[in-house]
Amino acid sequence: MTAVERLREHLPDYYDEIVEMDVLTATEGVEFDRLYSDIETLLNESYPETSTMFLGRYERDLQIVVDKTKPADQRRSVIISKMRGSGKVSGSMIKNVAQAYDGGTVNVAVDMPHYTIVITFIDSLGIPPNIDDLKQALEDIKPAHMALEYKFRFLLIREIHNVMTLNQIQQITLSNFSGGEAIA
Repeated sequence: MTAVERLREHLPDYYDEIVEMDVLTATEGVEFDRLYSDIETLLNESYPETSTMFLGRYERDLQIVVDKTKPADQRRSVIISKMRGSGKVSGSMIKNVAQAYDGGTVNVAVDMPHYTIVITFIDSLGIPPNIDDLKQALEDIKPAHMALEYKFRFLLIREIHNVMTLNQIQQITLSNFSGGEAIA
């Protein structure tokens, strides 16, 4: 329902015949629709998960290098992980930061005898497109004496053989398969 319809709904019936009231509600209704749209946009921009126009502002506030060549979802994940990655370092913090980049389930294990933090991507296939950003974010928050190790999940033959059709297989990029394209 538009604002014009809402305005007219609240007026008494005898205003239906007055042309000036039609003109007034039509013009005011358009302004109210614009106002509602602007309020919705402002609310969306207030949260990094839905922001588009304010990404640069979030990046500046969090001292993140602004790279407008990256897609908005990758820029958003850097912002969200930076917000999650402040405070005392823990396994759950590292997990939250890693999940902000990947969007899937991530397992974090600390191998104390080898001074290693192992990040395993559980339900996403291949290497995330913004893995370099994730590595940098985790390097910034992890203890200096700990090394980071990443384990990725790839498709195996047993997961597609007699399970997927040829058309379904052709829709999957090569980098999602074990032994796929070379990783730089």
